[in-house]
Amino acid sequence: MVTRRQLLHLAGSAALANTVGISSAQAYPTRPVRILVGFVAGGNFDIVARLVGQSLSEQMLQPVIIENRPGASSNIATEAVIRAPADGYTLLLGGAVNAVNATLYDKLGFNFISDLAPVAGVVRFPNVMTVGASFPAKTVPEFIAYAKANPGKINHGSSGSGTTQHLAAELFKMMTGVDLLHVPYKGGSQAITALLGGQVQVLFEALPPSIPHIRSGQVRALGVTTAARSEALPDLPAVGEFVPGYEASGWNGVCAPKNTPAEIVESLNKWTNASLADPKVKARLAELGATMLGGSSADFRKLIAHETEKWGKVIRTANIKPT
Repeated sequence: MVTRRQLLHLAGSAALANTVGISSAQAYPTRPVRILVGFVAGGNFDIVARLVGQSLSEQMLQPVIIENRPGASSNIATEAVIRAPADGYTLLLGGAVNAVNATLYDKLGFNFISDLAPVAGVVRFPNVMTVGASFPAKTVPEFIAYAKANPGKINHGSSGSGTTQHLAAELFKMMTGVDLLHVPYKGGSQAITALLGGQVQVLFEALPPSIPHIRSGQVRALGVTTAARSEALPDLPAVGEFVPGYEASGWNGVCAPKNTPAEIVESLNKWTNASLADPKVKARLAELGATMLGGSSADFRKLIAHETEKWGKVIRTANIKPT
């Protein structure tokens, strides 16, 4: 039988534990939080980080500082976060590039899957398959038929070897059996210029910089690379409508150093999901053709593992090396 004294002791212990839990939750954050971005200001990663960071700041009641650390295809920023204290004050806006780098680079000083704690997925970005305005094919099936009739005579450009744009084309090649010659450039703007000038005949480039040229009629869009159509171009089919199972998109998500306390990861997950529900954030990201991810940290972990395995197979099959 439990005595009155024991009941009082148990009740007091529970109250103390609850108070400690509340105190611990209230203790974070007490100072500014940094989100590292592995690319220069102005790109998709930077735009997403600043939008989400502003919303996070409003919820956390602390400044959220976006720090651009470009270089080595985001590996510099990623390693900096991995080496940072696991206290929730240094975060990474990771993405598909990290899943690609896990196989692309032979000697990374870290393991993206095991050395970081996934917090929450943020957005998924489509690439868009475009051809020159005078190219004979007007649909994905017509492109496949033309490419098979002209093996090795079509150049596909990209923003660099090993980029998600390059891999989107390689996956398309693997799934359709077409033969395309890869021509890498130093960035998406150079690749688009090459398409406009006729040096390459097809791109699987990011949607935002491609939209103005699509709408002006300078290039012809054949399909978006996400599994579903994009709200930014709702009449444009997905490549997967013609190539079942095809999906090749970029994505972003918030990560923390491994061993970050679970309650901090949980709080950050809650705040990130709330940011994605913010009408201002949703509207701006929709303009970029993005679709919201959100969900639990476990959901984001599954996405990272799936993407790492998927792109690893493509990289090994195509024998892709970093430049």
